[in-house]
Amino acid sequence: MSTLNSTEVDNQTFNQVRETIKNTLDLPGPVQRFTVDTPLFGAIPELDSMGVVLLLTALEDRFDLQFPDDEINADWFATFGTVAALVEQQIEQ
Repeated sequence: MSTLNSTEVDNQTFNQVRETIKNTLDLPGPVQRFTVDTPLFGAIPELDSMGVVLLLTALEDRFDLQFPDDEINADWFATFGTVAALVEQQIEQ
């Protein structure tokens, strides 16, 4: 899998991913407070090992994707933008 570039994420995809993350992890506050640079893994306690599983499942369901289990790594969850870049990358494959 190539490097994730969160600066080139489609706005519509980002908004859908951001909403999915907020709802799945039950994060407080308005969804607009989360930007492409908002940190996730290590910064949001809700994103623990169970949160990762729930989030991957929610993203797979929302975008009709299948993430390869052997390629999952913490870099995917660095920020809201890296998650959106991951989704875009999977859609393009």
